[in-house]
Amino acid sequence: MEPPVSAAPILVNGQPSGEMVFSVNSPTIQRGDGCFEVMRVYGGHPFEAGPHLDRLERSARMLDLQTPDRADLDSWVEQVAAHGPEGLVRVMLGRGQKPGDELCVVMWHDVPHRADRIRLRVMTAPWHSAGHKWDLAGGKTLSYAPNMAATRRAVRDGYDEALLTSEDGTVLEGPVFSVAWVCDGVFETPSLDLWILDSITRRVVLEVVSDLDIPCREGRFDLDRMLGADEAMVIGTTREITPIVQLDDRHYRAGPVTARLIAGFKRRIQQAIDGS
Repeated sequence: MEPPVSAAPILVNGQPSGEMVFSVNSPTIQRGDGCFEVMRVYGGHPFEAGPHLDRLERSARMLDLQTPDRADLDSWVEQVAAHGPEGLVRVMLGRGQKPGDELCVVMWHDVPHRADRIRLRVMTAPWHSAGHKWDLAGGKTLSYAPNMAATRRAVRDGYDEALLTSEDGTVLEGPVFSVAWVCDGVFETPSLDLWILDSITRRVVLEVVSDLDIPCREGRFDLDRMLGADEAMVIGTTREITPIVQLDDRHYRAGPVTARLIAGFKRRIQQAIDGS
């Protein structure tokens, strides 16, 4: 007889909980007033947990949310990550019904199925900061509704996901991932001064790019630059490095630089598992 599968763990302020966490009357539910992180679990250990939790604390400061003690956060993430060898740990900070009544939720998710190729539809994103500084610029808040609408529109149009651009045609990011491409052997990616998300996976990929001595350029690029690239890819927690094979009517092949980066990223994962 097979042993029973244990329920996916949910901790609320460090205590085991059911799925009903936030009141329907809380600002977190009614207005998306909160922040979050999602980190990948490899070999039972959360990948790059430290940088993820650093970013969570920065987002919380932008929202005037009190974060738990860092040692507690570390412990809760490790507890949930131990649920299985491969998965995702999500950390959410939000508000209860009363001022100062904050909740930290740490939960397990299975990794959603992702294809090994992706097709993107270009979408103008007038809601994106696109280089304009404001109070929540660069924060990873819960308010993702415009991004999710872009994803649904892209899927309705027959694509897998969206590529967000500014109103003047500057390449930004995907709804839940960063983007990069290769032109004449140079790895190029939008720069953080556009107030795209400072993706943790993007950081690791840039380190891999450096380790492999691949020329690199971060900057502000118009859409034509990406459309003229030799290779293109998305970068993120669940998709890792996934080759882009179509961007609107432009088709790409998964090229040698992308293959080297995928291999280098896998080595980084193995090093993290071996060092845990």
